[in-house]
Amino acid sequence: MTTQATTGLEKDTRDIVKATVPILQERGDEITSRFYQLMFENHPELKNIFNQTNQRKGDQSKALANTVYAAAAHIDQLEDILPQVKQIAHKHKSLNIKPEHYPIVGKHLLLAMKDVLGDAASDDVINAWEKAYGVIADVFIETERQMYQETKNKVGGWVDFRDFKVVDKIVESDVITSFYLEPADGNPFPIYQPGQYITVKAEIEGEPYTHLRQYSLSCAPDEGVYRISVKREDAHGELPAGIVSNYLHSQIEKGSILPISAPSGDFTLNQQDTRPLILISGGVGLTPMMSMLEATIKQQPEREIYYIHAAQNGNVHAMKEVVRNLASEHEQIHAYTVYDNPSPADENFYDKDGYIDYEWLTSILPTNNADFYFCGPKGFMQAMYRTLKQYHVAEKDIHFEFFGPAQAITA
Repeated sequence: MTTQATTGLEKDTRDIVKATVPILQERGDEITSRFYQLMFENHPELKNIFNQTNQRKGDQSKALANTVYAAAAHIDQLEDILPQVKQIAHKHKSLNIKPEHYPIVGKHLLLAMKDVLGDAASDDVINAWEKAYGVIADVFIETERQMYQETKNKVGGWVDFRDFKVVDKIVESDVITSFYLEPADGNPFPIYQPGQYITVKAEIEGEPYTHLRQYSLSCAPDEGVYRISVKREDAHGELPAGIVSNYLHSQIEKGSILPISAPSGDFTLNQQDTRPLILISGGVGLTPMMSMLEATIKQQPEREIYYIHAAQNGNVHAMKEVVRNLASEHEQIHAYTVYDNPSPADENFYDKDGYIDYEWLTSILPTNNADFYFCGPKGFMQAMYRTLKQYHVAEKDIHFEFFGPAQAITA
């Protein structure tokens, strides 16, 4: 993406868009909440694409508001938000978002701005945003077109959803189960990059819409299968149980068919770096870390790896035996476990109780001149980012991914 993307917008248009940034900061959530309400009323079929759980939690509205705000603030230089564009485009590709979806989004975004802002949404403001949205949409459409083409050109690559058969189902802990997937048609399928994810399309009896969920691939790319390790989301407070995770755990068995999208995502391992590799995970955030761990053992057998995992206790700690065995077999692997609430049965199987903190983390790591990757729940991610910044880790060496719509971890 270059600055040419915005040269079609007149200066007056860009000035009006930038002038709306304070309004978006103040009322962005209201606008995007109203946007989704209007869009789903007029296009209920789009509920087949959008995560309704994230809708109820408000995460999707916040994610869209942040994207709109960033685009408005950088309307002169859209290339400044290219990393955000690419991250979102990967998710769109995984969900099979098409160019024809963008005019629908634009129409209802403008309607929502009018509804929420009232007189502040003058004709000049709406006209400026209509033009700006067209430019921003074109950037996403072109980025995604290139991604779709690259995926299709890979050996065994495909666009849209493809049926995979569950060839094995392994219970990893009280709450996490792994599913091993192979193409139902028996044809080749592409190798992915460690850290990438797929989208599972769940067609659940009694549900009016299909449900799409993204899950990180949790094994090395050349294992001959795709593996996802899914945490069962039980009801918690006002939040209902996870529809798809419970469906996978209770109804999907060996031999079941799951439609999935091709691997996507830009949270990927740099396999050219030879410095120590630091992998830090919380809960089910271990899934991309396991892929990176297994891939590095195979591709860079001399590279030092520090694998640190935090969980409540041993009952919900998935793949602990796998990691323990890998560490005993490979002297370059240093594995550590932190339990927040260990049980008596966990004695001698964890290295720290409580949380990963600065003092403990810096006591076990040899240097801050390393490549750091972390993944887990939002609060965990924010704490890890702060800790690594306190450790003076260079920004270019900090890489993270977490489940759900992209939100600010670095704030």
